[in-house]
Amino acid sequence: MAPTDERAQDPTAADTEPPVPPPPAADRGEAGPARMPRWLPRAMVLALALIACFQLGSWAFHQLIGLLINILIAFFVALAVEPAVGRMASRGMRRGLATFLIFFGLLIAAAGFVFLLGAMLAGQIVDMVEEFPKYLDSVINWINQTFHTDLSRVAVQDSLLHSDWLQKYVQNSASGVLDVSTTVLGGLFRLLTIFLFAFYFAADGPRLRRALCSVLPPAKQTEVLRAWEIAVDKTGGYLYSRGLMALISGVAHYILLAALGIPYAPALAVWVGLVSQFIPTIGTYLAGALPMLIAFTVDPWYAVWVLVFVVIYQQFENYVLQPKLTSKTVDIHPAVAFGSVIAGTALLGAVGALIAIPAIATLQAFLGAYVKRYEVTDDPRVHGRRRPRSGATVLARIRRALRQDRD
Repeated sequence: MAPTDERAQDPTAADTEPPVPPPPAADRGEAGPARMPRWLPRAMVLALALIACFQLGSWAFHQLIGLLINILIAFFVALAVEPAVGRMASRGMRRGLATFLIFFGLLIAAAGFVFLLGAMLAGQIVDMVEEFPKYLDSVINWINQTFHTDLSRVAVQDSLLHSDWLQKYVQNSASGVLDVSTTVLGGLFRLLTIFLFAFYFAADGPRLRRALCSVLPPAKQTEVLRAWEIAVDKTGGYLYSRGLMALISGVAHYILLAALGIPYAPALAVWVGLVSQFIPTIGTYLAGALPMLIAFTVDPWYAVWVLVFVVIYQQFENYVLQPKLTSKTVDIHPAVAFGSVIAGTALLGAVGALIAIPAIATLQAFLGAYVKRYEVTDDPRVHGRRRPRSGATVLARIRRALRQDRD
C-alpha cells in the first residue's frame, strides 16, 4: 500500500502548524533594545568615590591648614638653629640639651624685649593721657587764631563725651574683650605648638633625616641630603646676617635717640633693629614710625631729625652694609627678595614675609646646580653699550651723504 501524504489528505494541516519564529533583529539589520554596559555602574561608583575622597581631603586640608603652617614655621626655625646645635653637639653636648639651651635663651630675650616695649608703651600712653589737655588747648588756640572762632576746651570735651560714635565704640570695646582674650590664648597656644615642633625637629634632626632617607633610593637620598644642607646654610645664614644687621641698626639708632634725649631709647633701638631687618625693604620706615611719634611728643623737630637719620641709614644699609654681610649667605637680587616677600605675604601673611627670602634662596641655590650655563660672548651689548658699526657701513653712509650734497 503506497504511503499517503497527510498534508494532501488534510487541507487544514498547513493552518495548524506552529509558526516559525522570526530571525533575530541583528540578522535582519535592525537595532535591538539598548543595554547598559557592564563597566558603566562600576565607573559611576568609582567617580562618586573619587569625588567623595576629594571633598573629604579638601575639608581636612582646610581644617588642618593652621597646623601645617605652624609645622612649616617650626621647620624653618629648626633649620635656623641647626648650625648652633650642631656645633654644641660636636663638642660632646647632647642635642636635646643644646636645643633646650638655645630655645631658652631665645625665650628670655623675647620676654625681655616684650617687657621693655610694653613698659615703654604703657608709660608713653600715661604721659599722653596726662598731657592731652595741654595738646587740646594748643590745638584749640591755633584754630581760634587761624579761623577766628570761639571754641573752648570744655565745650569740645562735652561734645566728645556725649557723642554717639564714642558710646558705640565703648560698647563694642566692652563686647570685644572676650574676643581679645580668645585671640591672645590662641596665639599663646600657637607659639607653644611651634616651639614644640621646632624643638623636636632640631633635637632629632639626624633621626628625622635617617627616617626620610630610609624610604628613598640611594640616588634620591643624596639629593634630599644636599637640599637639606643647602636649606640649613641659607636659613641660618639669613637669620644670622639679619641679626648682625639688626644689632648694628639698633646701636646706631640708640646713639641718635640718646643724643636727642628721647625716652625709652634702648627699647626703641631694639624695636627699630628687629622690625627693620626682618621686614625687608620697607621695614626700616615702618620701624622708624614709632620713634618718630615719641620724638614728636618731646619736640616736633626731633621727629624730623629721626626721619632724616632713618632715610640716610637705609641708603647706607642697602648699598654698603647689606651687600657685604649677605653676599656669602643669601645671594639673591633685591628685586627678587622684594617680590618673594610680597608673594609670601599674600600666601601666609606675616609668616610668609619672614620665611620667603630663605625659601627662595634655598630654591635658587638648589636649582642652580641643574641649570646648564654657557660662557657669555664678548659683545658690547651685553654691557649695555651699542655695537659699533663696521667701517664699510660708515663709508657707504658718507658717500651717500656726499652724493646727496652734490646733487
